[in-house]
Amino acid sequence: MKKIALILCLTLALSMITVSAFAKGNQLTCTGSTTVLPVAQATAEAFMDKHPEVNISVRGGGSGVGVAALQNGTADICNSSRPMKAKEITAAKSKGINPTAYFIANDAISIVVHNNNKVKNLSIAQIKKIYTGVIKNWKELGGANLPIVVVSRDVASGTFEVFNEKALSGAKVSETAQLLASNNAVISAVANTPGAIGYVGLGYVTDNVNVVMVNNLMPSDTTVKNGTYPLARKLYMYTNGKAKGDAASFISFIQSAEGQKIVKEQGFITLN
Repeated sequence: MKKIALILCLTLALSMITVSAFAKGNQLTCTGSTTVLPVAQATAEAFMDKHPEVNISVRGGGSGVGVAALQNGTADICNSSRPMKAKEITAAKSKGINPTAYFIANDAISIVVHNNNKVKNLSIAQIKKIYTGVIKNWKELGGANLPIVVVSRDVASGTFEVFNEKALSGAKVSETAQLLASNNAVISAVANTPGAIGYVGLGYVTDNVNVVMVNNLMPSDTTVKNGTYPLARKLYMYTNGKAKGDAASFISFIQSAEGQKIVKEQGFITLN
């Protein structure tokens, strides 16, 4: 009787270990960019509908948060609206993590202003002067006599990093700028502030704001894919080494025709 009880206990213990391992193997954590967030959420829902045995948890926080999570081994996939920096890759490798990039969508950082603003076009040089505090009133740009309210993303944001590189050439943003944690927060601030200017990922643009041309070009499929729009960029997912298992299947789904249709539905630009 004792032998039977021991066998039953061992069988139960082994089955619990098997169930635990299976559950862990079918759980994916996706963390990072708020720009990538709607794409990751929508494609994760579609993927889980096809694969109910897989559970994908999607979180925001910014590209920097996603990079840190990948480096620390607390995320399976890092969502990033910018390429990882050399120093971030070096730091990851020092912890035994080998970041591998997957290109999932195109995007255009869109310059947005209040709906009442009559300024339709800004050059990169003018944008830099606005964000560094050199130009402070819309009348200097052919607009109304109205102080410019500068709205920016915070430093954890990949959108901030790309904007700082492409529009500001690394110059410091004015100390009077509002630094906000998400694309939605920028849209809300600009929509409710007549003198405001901000920048967001293309998928976050709404009718509550006006999109300004940059160097006489609007952000679009054509201007992004042919490389003429100055603030075009790629969106990424990173894994530790080559993606395997469910992570590989999920990323492949995003890159597929079905996944790219979802990318387009979310307001972003497809790979091809």
